Amino acid sequence: MTLEWRHVIVHSADPAALGQWWAEALGWVVVHTSDVEFAIRPERDRSPGLEFVLLREPKKAKSRLHLDFVPDDQDAEVARLEALGAKRVDIGQGDQAWVVMQDPEGNEFCVLAQRRQ
Repeated sequence: MTLEWRHVIVHSADPAALGQWWAEALGWVVVHTSDVEFAIRPERDRSPGLEFVLLREPKKAKSRLHLDFVPDDQDAEVARLEALGAKRVDIGQGDQAWVVMQDPEGNEFCVLAQRRQ
């Protein structure tokens, strides 16, 4: 038996707006939209993707799952994401090589530095 990993589900107050933000941030394509869902993938036929699903209740605590990204240039990528509306946040991480950020709805993610070989 095999399993195909299709999506990471992100609950959202506005799936279309948040999904479009992530599509722009990642350079991914929109593969599905409805009144309550908005799905993006790296390419139309490539999984896994992110699916944003309507949840009207507000976020109450730090996310139990977050995504890590490793760009070619951490400083440039953090600046680009900030220009798109992401914010740097302090969740008690102290002085680390990664930058903790939040998307426009407050979901945490990290922008890591390249690992030294």
